[in-house]
Amino acid sequence: MKVYDISQEVFGCVVFPGDPSPVKKTVMSISKGEVCNLTAFEMCAHNGTHVDAPYHFINEGNTIDKVDLDRFVGYAYVCFHEGEMTAADAQAILEKAKRADPRCAERILVGANAVVTAEAAKVFRDAGIKLFGNESQTVGPENAPMEVHLIMLGSEIVLLEGIRLDGVEEGVYILNAAPINLGGSDGAPCRATLIQL
Repeated sequence: MKVYDISQEVFGCVVFPGDPSPVKKTVMSISKGEVCNLTAFEMCAHNGTHVDAPYHFINEGNTIDKVDLDRFVGYAYVCFHEGEMTAADAQAILEKAKRADPRCAERILVGANAVVTAEAAKVFRDAGIKLFGNESQTVGPENAPMEVHLIMLGSEIVLLEGIRLDGVEEGVYILNAAPINLGGSDGAPCRATLIQL
């Protein structure tokens, strides 16, 4: 069984413009004669590889602790797309996923520099997918992400952002991207992995 770690290392991760960077602090150190090593850290819920809950853009939406875990764990389809993703591109991705294994069409992970358009987001919404993941720190255009987030999060599609698919080939995998259980939060970091079937 091969397991791929598709997460960024938190303290060296890409940070979305305007978000605070993660910081760690040594609280205790064995080398200083203390009983153990102990680290404290401070970070944004959207640093590194993370998931967005509907509450991120929708005030009445579910917080991350209220989102069903089955959205984050299960069959997933990995593909790659460069540039703007149109409705036709999104439909083609879904059709390839269904041909590969109908179970994986519920969770779509896109590598490379894909920018999801509102029209593509509507295709994924209408297909009823559970999760959409990409390598960018946001879904949609970086300078105007709101519309795409509202379409997808408004349909309870969780967004897995900031993944790294280097060395992963297109195909069917088992995804585990369960978030840290942060009560009342708009998102949470996760250690996303893929298991090759």
